[in-house]
Amino acid sequence: MILKFAVQEFKDDREYKNLSPKTIAAYLLTLKEFQAFCSEQEIVNVEDVTTSLIKSYLLYCQKERENNPTTRNSKLHTIKIFFNYLEEVEIIDSKKNPIKRLSYVKEDIKIEAFSDYHITQMLNYYRRINSRNRTFHAYRDYTIIITLLGTGVRLGELINLKWNDIDFKSGTVTVYGKKREQSSIPLTDKLIKELSEYQVFCRQTFKTLSEYVFTSDRKNEQLKVESVKSLFRRLKAAMNFKDVRLSCHTFRHTFAHRMLMNGCDVFTLQKMLRHSQISMTQKYLSIWGTALREQNAKYNPLNGMDL
Repeated sequence: MILKFAVQEFKDDREYKNLSPKTIAAYLLTLKEFQAFCSEQEIVNVEDVTTSLIKSYLLYCQKERENNPTTRNSKLHTIKIFFNYLEEVEIIDSKKNPIKRLSYVKEDIKIEAFSDYHITQMLNYYRRINSRNRTFHAYRDYTIIITLLGTGVRLGELINLKWNDIDFKSGTVTVYGKKREQSSIPLTDKLIKELSEYQVFCRQTFKTLSEYVFTSDRKNEQLKVESVKSLFRRLKAAMNFKDVRLSCHTFRHTFAHRMLMNGCDVFTLQKMLRHSQISMTQKYLSIWGTALREQNAKYNPLNGMDL
């Protein structure tokens, strides 16, 4: 079968299975790049793709596109899903599946988190702007940071958050995570207060309150992913932090870091972060284990024993 036609059939299958447009777009980005690489090697049929060819593609990604190990593993993951689908629908034979013996490369795990200094600087920056200009976007961006720090939600979960998802009385919020799974997580009293005041501000700013919590400052429409990324680019330029990456995911890491440092157990953190596997949560524990020294000294069972 022609490779580019197989990619189209794979796309149709993912749409039939109701995967999110974002996930499908990510798959296609890699598969079209891979298909173009194969074409340059004069490989046009699925049956002619070999393990060696896929390795060559990943080396091309490393050397020519300067992809880091995490990105290369992500691309390999997509290719594995694609060829397993081709095997499933019997386009290729199991014995000729080229991804069977391909393993992921070792990644250098580095998870950054914001310090008290970073957080204070960012919040003060928006407070200063708001006190001078009283602009909507300054207060909105301030509330976005507070929400990210207080919940650890992902970027997609943040922009899809609706006012109806927040139960101010019970102090919970419903988020729709990966694979559109619905989860309810608790909110602290501080965050409930911040969101409540922000809602009042939105009502006063716009004639009609949007169904979405975070909106654009002109049309009052749902905030887009690129808009939030632009927000962080502007904030990065203003803060000029040299020691930490300013991104939505760093706020998620910071949430996990602070929860662990304050004595949260890994199983509770797994539920808060909505990780499907405990091993994902344990990465935080392995990296920041030394930061738990104070908690260990406080709660260690040997403390009360006469040894």
